[in-house]
Amino acid sequence: MRVIIILLIKCEVVMNNIIDYFEKSVQKNKNKIAIIEGEKSITYEKLAIFSKKIGSTIGSILFNEPIIVFMDKGIDAITAFLGIIYSGCYYSLINPELPLIRINEIKKILNSKIVITNDEYYNLAKDYFKDLNILNINELKHHKINNNILNKCYEKHIDTDPLYINFTSGSTGIPKGVVISHRSVIDFINYFTNLFNFKETDIIGNQAPFDFDVSVKDIYSSFKLGATLVIIPKSYFSNPALLLDYICLNKVTTLIWAVSALCLITTFHGLDYKVPTTVNKILFSGEVMPLKHLKNWMDKLPETMFVNLYGPTEITCNCLYYIIDRKKELPGKIPVGKPFPNERVFLINEEGNIITTKNKIGEICVTGSSLGLGYYNNKEITNKVFIQNPLQNNYLELIYKTGDLAYLNNDNDYIFMGRKDYQIKYLGHRIELEEIEKAIMDIKEVIRCCCVFDEEKSKLYAFYIGNISKSLLNQNLRKVLPIFMIPTKIIQLEEFPLTKNGKIDRKKLLEYKGELQCS
Repeated sequence: MRVIIILLIKCEVVMNNIIDYFEKSVQKNKNKIAIIEGEKSITYEKLAIFSKKIGSTIGSILFNEPIIVFMDKGIDAITAFLGIIYSGCYYSLINPELPLIRINEIKKILNSKIVITNDEYYNLAKDYFKDLNILNINELKHHKINNNILNKCYEKHIDTDPLYINFTSGSTGIPKGVVISHRSVIDFINYFTNLFNFKETDIIGNQAPFDFDVSVKDIYSSFKLGATLVIIPKSYFSNPALLLDYICLNKVTTLIWAVSALCLITTFHGLDYKVPTTVNKILFSGEVMPLKHLKNWMDKLPETMFVNLYGPTEITCNCLYYIIDRKKELPGKIPVGKPFPNERVFLINEEGNIITTKNKIGEICVTGSSLGLGYYNNKEITNKVFIQNPLQNNYLELIYKTGDLAYLNNDNDYIFMGRKDYQIKYLGHRIELEEIEKAIMDIKEVIRCCCVFDEEKSKLYAFYIGNISKSLLNQNLRKVLPIFMIPTKIIQLEEFPLTKNGKIDRKKLLEYKGELQCS
């Protein structure tokens, strides 16, 4: 008698639309709080109802076109995002605090027909977008749900349709709109949440602005799992005590933050005031994490997982990760680690040849489903960095050239070595600014530092926060660096200017120079 054994393999249903994440969580957790924003909150069910009303209205007008969301980050913004997704369109958040000239540049690139705003910014939107159809989200919430329209939009959708457009700075001064598809976000978030053991019970504390891709991990990790997203008001990041109180009050478990935001707390000794003991995962990115700040966090949270993440906006959030091993001594330079599953990362030299030798520096290149769709309405710049894989010509395979330098160490971990454009030629020598920054950060009394180069005047500036005089810092540097790497001018600050994404604003430092001098 022959026995036939059938193996049933449990697998996740293939999702082609990010809205599938949300719908699944709504069905399972309809009465659960989906988002908290200050004193306000909203359940999954209520969020779905409002989003479908917005989607019904927009879906009756447009399909697969960009919609501008003009408001601060918050529950309303996410409701607008979801409504736009239900309609089969894609969103681009414009921060109302941006200079009008930049708003006009983005508006011109997007060529949108619709702007969604709220009561707070409705009049401003009417001034800024006079020729567009301006919709108030508070009015849209009172519209009716039209399931016929929503179903038609869903059926027409394919996974390579755009989900959002985030704008980054451009070398020409004109912002570049990075287009990311549903497939890229679904692919990334599936691996992201599994790798770092995200759970339905997680409470994710959002720090990043919604026009910055770090927030994509906050929002869609929450929706995939049916977790709760806590939106931390921007003003709290200027008051570490208030910030820590809010994190503890909401029992936040997960922080996916920019390095500067984490350093803000440790710079002002916030963890001596209060330790957020519910936090079990801290994932950081955007800049090199200073070791003394990381050690401070790790000492206060001995059971918490810390992960260094790397990746430009163009490849959907991240392509490399490194989980800090507490059993080992912290390395002098924290690796950015190994590739995420289903992402191929490699190094090429200036001739476009692959680098396979360990400890040899090359440019980081990435390919895979996470690759963005290029820059919106900008073929010329897209074609410069989204290129055919130079390692094979047998079929179409695009890669993204990041412009970042790295090498593979003996453990097969990538070590980030800075930007190609942070490599300067000064006094006849090629210099990596990160190398000078590391030497400064190795000085015990220094809390933070940043180096910038004025190419026009051929002057190298070092800015720092710390309890050491400029002359003594200069003396210490001369002990560890060759003379050609000593900054032209050393400037002490009380705090660094930051971009809206929480990174040190190098451009502003270059403009300020001596004007920020504190001593």
